[in-house]
Amino acid sequence: MKSGVLAALLLLPAALVAQNAELRVMPIRGNVFMVVGGESNVTVSAGVDGVLVVDAGTAAMADKTLAVINEIDRATAEPGRLTTCVGPACYQPGSLGPFTPFGWAGPSYNAVIASPKPAKPIRWILQTTADPEHTGGTAKLALAGKTYNGGEAGRLIGDVTPATVIGHENILKRMTQSKFPEASWPTETYYIPTHKMSQYINGEGIQMYYAPAAIDDTDSIVYFRYSDVISAGDIYTPGRYPMIDISKGGTVQGEIDALNKIIDIAFPEYRHQGGTMIVPGHGRLGDTADVAIYRNMIVVIRDRILDMKKQGMTLQQVKAAKVTLDYDGIYGTPDKFIEAVYQTLDTK
Repeated sequence: MKSGVLAALLLLPAALVAQNAELRVMPIRGNVFMVVGGESNVTVSAGVDGVLVVDAGTAAMADKTLAVINEIDRATAEPGRLTTCVGPACYQPGSLGPFTPFGWAGPSYNAVIASPKPAKPIRWILQTTADPEHTGGTAKLALAGKTYNGGEAGRLIGDVTPATVIGHENILKRMTQSKFPEASWPTETYYIPTHKMSQYINGEGIQMYYAPAAIDDTDSIVYFRYSDVISAGDIYTPGRYPMIDISKGGTVQGEIDALNKIIDIAFPEYRHQGGTMIVPGHGRLGDTADVAIYRNMIVVIRDRILDMKKQGMTLQQVKAAKVTLDYDGIYGTPDKFIEAVYQTLDTK
């Protein structure tokens, strides 16, 4: 990365504070960034191919999220080449005084040819869930973005359409049955265990993994394979108990399986620390060890409740036993989580 671009990225979070007081930008690795400070975390990949967003945040924060993404996009734009000339016969800019083989050079002209390339549009939005905290801003971001079409399709529907929105087919089912604007619906869906993007995006492969019956039946994990970053959505929320929605197909075992999938994909750098970075749906950036600690907490509580349920204890008795007391100081109020664990456990 060139020094000017690196300096811009280092200054980017501070530069955004005044304009978007609620939001901060955290560079993770490579072209991947984490936008924090809203009601949910947003993951952004910005580069030569355009902008890819994982989860668009809430509808209330959509304008500010879009402004921050545009700033990331501009900051990562590579400076343009002064000329298209290559080889030893080419002149060095400024070496020939005010005249060049390509005409007159001056402050105004130099400002044009040395300016950064135009910002790239948002081209893809990946959805890890149907939860409005993560998808409410999709319509605003998608309509501000572009999908380029070619060939006969391009001539029939126009060369440019809103950004492509991709998610599991259950997201589309949920959204069409609820009051989501059509612009936030996935335009491409997948139904098999994993979905690979059909091209390299900003220099890397990006893969989605379906996590059935975790928080609900719509969850996906997004893996940036070269940057080595995972966007986990609400499957991993280190500051609170998982908000398992049993009415929408969520189960405690599905949540454990999804966390195990993240741990399976991730590579620790040293004794389970460092290495693959994991962006949570809410809360701080983590690594393999953080996800393992979160997974272990759920397994311990599951086993405690399973033992009590096998003894014939009711849900109210389990709650009264304060089965999560040693974790409540970290993860907060446990009532909804205990209910979800108790109701989705099979004692057979």
